[in-house]
Amino acid sequence: MSESTTRTSTRERDEKITESTEQETVETCPECSGNVVTDTEHGETVCEDCGLVVEEDEIDRGPEWRAFNSAEKDRKSRVGAPTTNMMHDKGLSTNIGWQNKDAYGRSLSSEQRQKMQRLRTWNERFRTRDSKERNLKQALGEIDRMASALGLPQNVRETSSVIYRRALGDDLLPGRSIEGVATAALYAAARMAGNPRSLDEMARVSRVEKMELTRTYRYIVRELSLEVQPADPEHYLPRFISDLDLSEETQRQARDLVEGARQSGMLSGKSPVGIAAAAVYAAALLTNEKVTQSQVSDVADISEVTIRNRYKELLEAEDLPA
Repeated sequence: MSESTTRTSTRERDEKITESTEQETVETCPECSGNVVTDTEHGETVCEDCGLVVEEDEIDRGPEWRAFNSAEKDRKSRVGAPTTNMMHDKGLSTNIGWQNKDAYGRSLSSEQRQKMQRLRTWNERFRTRDSKERNLKQALGEIDRMASALGLPQNVRETSSVIYRRALGDDLLPGRSIEGVATAALYAAARMAGNPRSLDEMARVSRVEKMELTRTYRYIVRELSLEVQPADPEHYLPRFISDLDLSEETQRQARDLVEGARQSGMLSGKSPVGIAAAAVYAAALLTNEKVTQSQVSDVADISEVTIRNRYKELLEAEDLPA
C-alpha cells in the first residue's frame, strides 16, 4: 500500500471518529450519560438529568423575534421583502439589478453587459405575461407618480392600488382610460384616508381632464360601493397652514371658524376647499398674521373671488365685522 493511500485512510478514519464523538456528545451527557436537549432560547445544549451545560454559545438559526400565539407568529413571520399592493405582482417576483457589476463590485465586460440586458428584457416580459398584468403595472406606476407629486402618504397609495385592483377584477375598465381610473382611485383613497386633494390638484398632475376624472370617480364609487364621506374643510387646514407657514394659533382659529360655519348650516352646497381657504385667511387676520388673498389662492388652488365671498360668509356666521 502506498504512503498516500495510507494517509487518506488515516484521515478518513479520524474524521469518522470525530463525527461519532460529536454525535455522542450531542446525544448523551458526558457526566451521567443522560439525555441532552437543546435550549434554543439561550443557545445551549443541556442535560435533562443533571443539568450540565454540554455546549454553549451555539448559533441561533431561528428568527430574532418571539411569538406567544399562532396569530402573532403568522403576523411576524416573513421571508424576503414584505408584499405590497403597489406592485402588480405584489413584490413576489425577483428583479435583475440595473448595475452592470458582479457580486464583487467589478464591472462586467461588454459581452456580459449585453447578456444581462437581454435577461432583463425577458424577465420584464415574463413578469407581465397577459394584458391584465400589463394594465395593472401601468396603472400602479401612474398612481405612484401622482401620489409622489401630491405628497400623499404610503397608506393612501396602498388603498388606491386596492381600489384599482377591484375595478380591474370587476371588469369596470372597458370604455375608460387606465389613467382616468387610476386617478379616480387615488382621489377616492385620499378622501377615505382623511387626506383629500381637490379635483383641480388631481387634474393638474393627472393625464386626464377634470370632467373625465369627475365622471370616472362617480362611476367607480357607485359600482364598487365605496364608503366615501363628504369632504370636510378641516382636512385641508393643516396643509394650507403648513404651506403658508402660519402659527398653531391661526390653525385653532380657522378650526373654530369652520365649526361655526358648520353649526350655522353654511357648509351645505359650498366647496370645502373654498371654505378652508377662507377660514385660513380670516384666521390669519384675526391673529394679526400677514397673509394675502393671493398667497392663500396659490396654496389652495382656488380663485381670490371665492375666498372673498366665503370670507364674508364666515365672519357673518361668527357675527364678526368683515
